Amino acid sequence: MAAKRPEELHKLFVKAFNAGDLEGLVALYEPEAALATAEGAARGSAALREAYRGFLAPGAAIRLETLSALECGDLALLQGRWVLEGTERAPARREGRNTEVARRQASGDWLFLIDVPNPPGG
Repeated sequence: MAAKRPEELHKLFVKAFNAGDLEGLVALYEPEAALATAEGAARGSAALREAYRGFLAPGAAIRLETLSALECGDLALLQGRWVLEGTERAPARREGRNTEVARRQASGDWLFLIDVPNPPGG
């Protein structure tokens, strides 16, 4: 699973999430990436793994629409809209907007660096 363009990260995220593939989700992030959570921020692969573990309940499904992808050199700003349904941890249906910073790796693939799944005012 590799994103050749920043916006492909959203498609790969949906595929891994809906398959319940925790390791596939974590692989979309740089090893020291940060994910905004209700408790603050999850930083690094182990913390990301733990943060996503509770959302990958059987039957959980996410839809994600990319609203914009703006590249500047090896960085990209992504914005999207998501709907999450059928989780045990969250209400049956939850929706919001997301903002991420992605970085092009030496291989040319893109990975998430900063992920804010529900930014203030979003």
